Amino acid sequence: MTRVDVIRVYGGTRLAGEVPVAGAKNSALKLMAAALLAPGRTTITNAPGITDISIMAEVLRRLGCQVEVDGGDITIDTPEELSPEADYNLVRRLRASICVLGPLLARCRHARVAHPGGDAIGSRGLDMHVAGLSRMGADIGSEHGFVVARAAQLTGAQIWLDFPSVGATENILMAAVLARGTTVIDNAAREPEIVDLADMLNSMGAQVSGAGTATLEVTGVESMHPTTHRTVGDRIVAGTWAFGAVMTRGDVTVQGVRAANLSVALDKLTDAGAAIAELPDTDGVPAFRVTIDRRPTAVDVVTLPYPGFATDLLPMAIGLGAVSGGVSLITENIFDGRFMFVNEMSRLGADIRTDGHHAVVRGRERLSGAPVRASDIRAGAGLAIAGLCAEGTTEVSHVHHIDRGYPHFVEQLRALGVKAERCTVPDDDFGY
Repeated sequence: MTRVDVIRVYGGTRLAGEVPVAGAKNSALKLMAAALLAPGRTTITNAPGITDISIMAEVLRRLGCQVEVDGGDITIDTPEELSPEADYNLVRRLRASICVLGPLLARCRHARVAHPGGDAIGSRGLDMHVAGLSRMGADIGSEHGFVVARAAQLTGAQIWLDFPSVGATENILMAAVLARGTTVIDNAAREPEIVDLADMLNSMGAQVSGAGTATLEVTGVESMHPTTHRTVGDRIVAGTWAFGAVMTRGDVTVQGVRAANLSVALDKLTDAGAAIAELPDTDGVPAFRVTIDRRPTAVDVVTLPYPGFATDLLPMAIGLGAVSGGVSLITENIFDGRFMFVNEMSRLGADIRTDGHHAVVRGRERLSGAPVRASDIRAGAGLAIAGLCAEGTTEVSHVHHIDRGYPHFVEQLRALGVKAERCTVPDDDFGY
């Protein structure tokens, strides 16, 4: 009989203690792609120990790089001549690998990248990637499941994004640094991960200004050089622990992420009754503390592009609503499939009704442990945290999703005082 890994958590324990947060998954993967822009050895530090890093490392190896991952340090030796093709078997496992399209096009003048896979949270088309690169002179089409792009010479252009897409901003930005002339990206994504990428590109010799605002200006350069760069802390992991602290009426100090990068989410937790304190840096490492000693109050949440409430924290917002006093209205504006996990949360006894991109959550004093399945990275973590607020035991299956975004998840739960374990069970235990 087939056996599967599960994470088992035992309810009724508050999160308390300190939790270190490593570099952001959504930044480190793009920084790895940026290493393709400069022949030589680039080192990325503070990378998270997650499976997506291993997959991206293999993507780069297939392109001709030598990649070594040693704890939080990634060393990438990029050759003068790169292979222009990222194959399907790897790209289908990691949507973020589409970000090699821009660097490959800039370096090789030709790229073949398989249509990406990734989390099942709704459609995430490549239209804006294609439109932006086309404005810069690329000829882009689709052949046999691959995005195929060619450009004898990329040239600067004025590009307007219909939506501040993080992926499109990153791909266009990385292509523009080696283009001839100046590229202006209007309605660009403003996430801290975009700022992190721009900082690394500038340290490689690029000329990028405006990162963190809606307008990015890139003046192309002839060539770039390798660098060493530290990955910005993962605000989504930090937010997960912050929400967990409030859901379990706990006291958690989150280390490695600036509270300013989570301002909207932390404001919501303050409205729910938590006390948030930004702490002094220790050896350059930022930290903040989240405490609450009563049942949280229901809050409404609307997901929006940064600096709005992050869509990746929506499962935690629904989990918070499920145990808060009152009724929460949760509105999802980014991904059309983000509510796919709601049925699993309902198995834990949560009272949730969805209508289109809205969810009404009526809080209950206590949830009820049950076997549930993770449908994506954030849903898996959200279900495990909700299980801490349930009577009895909760087992989360398909935990490979959690592995893709949360390094040492079970170990960190234990360090925060939770009884949790990872084990294998017969697959038919989850055949409901």
